[in-house]
Amino acid sequence: MAETAAIILAAGKSTRMRSDLPKVLHEICGRPMLGYVLSACRLACVDRIIAVVGHGKDQVIDRFSADLDVTWVEQVEQNGTGHAVQVCRDALEGFDGSVLVVAGDMPLLRRETVIELLESREESGDALALATTVLDDPTGYGRIIRDGDGKLEAIVEHRDCSKEQREVFEVNPSYYCFDARRLFGTLDEIKPSADTGEVYLTDAVKALRDGGEGVSAVTSVPAEDAMGINTRLDLARAARAMEDRIQLRLMNEGVTIVDPDNTWIEADVSIGRDSVVYPFSFVGVGATIGEGCRVGPYACVEAGEVVDDGTAVKQTAFQGVGAS
Repeated sequence: MAETAAIILAAGKSTRMRSDLPKVLHEICGRPMLGYVLSACRLACVDRIIAVVGHGKDQVIDRFSADLDVTWVEQVEQNGTGHAVQVCRDALEGFDGSVLVVAGDMPLLRRETVIELLESREESGDALALATTVLDDPTGYGRIIRDGDGKLEAIVEHRDCSKEQREVFEVNPSYYCFDARRLFGTLDEIKPSADTGEVYLTDAVKALRDGGEGVSAVTSVPAEDAMGINTRLDLARAARAMEDRIQLRLMNEGVTIVDPDNTWIEADVSIGRDSVVYPFSFVGVGATIGEGCRVGPYACVEAGEVVDDGTAVKQTAFQGVGAS
């Protein structure tokens, strides 16, 4: 595969979450949302990673100060997703390969999806490839509009859809892969929205088609993975989905979780085989539990804590307000 790069859009505010914390720093299972997106790109062996920051940029950069493989680019004015990619022009000067563009508030992004999208664009030679998904309720999502031959024709935002287009259930979860040689020239041709003055990345589909370039859409994203985070309820739902993944991985590695619905295990936890986690127990981010351990019920293993093989972690005393 040719050289690959990823642009991660991480400049947004937490307006609908009613928070002063930059959106991508809100945590899912003890880990900032942006951390999951970075991890998916690394696991897919993306060669270069660029993160576009804006609101709370110093907080974001400081939180990931140990991530030396990330190039940080500031979007001073948030003028749309297309503009966010445009500000990466200098960072990708001379780059010749595939450029993945994803949002930093999509923590359920999987390594497999990234790999499939990169391979799809390279094999097709298209200027742009999208990964799409099909939702039972597509309200709020941009619809994937195909022509009579099934080829990608346009992305139409929900608010702009006709009655017929709103009956389309294939949507755009905002996973893009561009040919770097055609990316920035195409964005330069897109006119800002008359309503908002912003440049939208979705308009690249029409711009490329009008220029005779190939565009394609592969329906490869599980519906769950298309979940973006805009509200606290979205955050909770994504955390539950991530928790299910964490627990499934551990059970497949030989760990017994007696009652998954009443157990919470955060990200980057290691638990040895034949260990048992009983109900109402919590294991913090980055903890390491050895083999043959018994955790709980009502136990708490703190973030980063190490539990030796064969240890029984008993009920943890409540240390809340008023506890003695």
